[in-house]
Amino acid sequence: MRPPFIRNAHGLMLAAALLGGCAADKPVTHVPHVDVARYMGDWYVIASIPSFPERHAFNAIESYRQDSDGRIETTFRYRSGSFDAPVKTMHPVGKVRPGSGNAIWGMQFIWPIQAEYVIAYLDDSYSTVIVARSKRDYVWIMARTPSLPEASYTAMVQRVASLGYDVTRLRKVPQQWPEIGQP
Repeated sequence: MRPPFIRNAHGLMLAAALLGGCAADKPVTHVPHVDVARYMGDWYVIASIPSFPERHAFNAIESYRQDSDGRIETTFRYRSGSFDAPVKTMHPVGKVRPGSGNAIWGMQFIWPIQAEYVIAYLDDSYSTVIVARSKRDYVWIMARTPSLPEASYTAMVQRVASLGYDVTRLRKVPQQWPEIGQP
């Protein structure tokens, strides 16, 4: 029988994959400061080195909302395998690590395990971000819009490479929306 805190097999696999070997890895550089209130809202996943559940994601969006207690309520929505597949959701909770300038979070998919979430790049307008991990196993390029101009995307990929990632593993996430900004 599965312990009650493990909601599903995907959650267990994701937690195990996210936590494996983190302690021995060189920390990824993070931005000096994040204005959490400005960071909240919807972020379209443009490309990633995906975790197991996201490997076939279409129309992936990560949405953040800060609770009064400071926790970051997260909703990750995506369709698996096609634009017509049913919407799947995950609801991890983020906790900002004190002393990190709000740039390092623990992202909890199942209790009590928190996966590392590092804001490694964030542009001044809060319109593009790179979320990384010190293990350099997963990375996410996200934007406030469902696509980026090719030059901007190329620059983001170069930033991911400079963090020590194998960018040949990046997967562009298909995004197709009838009207921009309509998740």
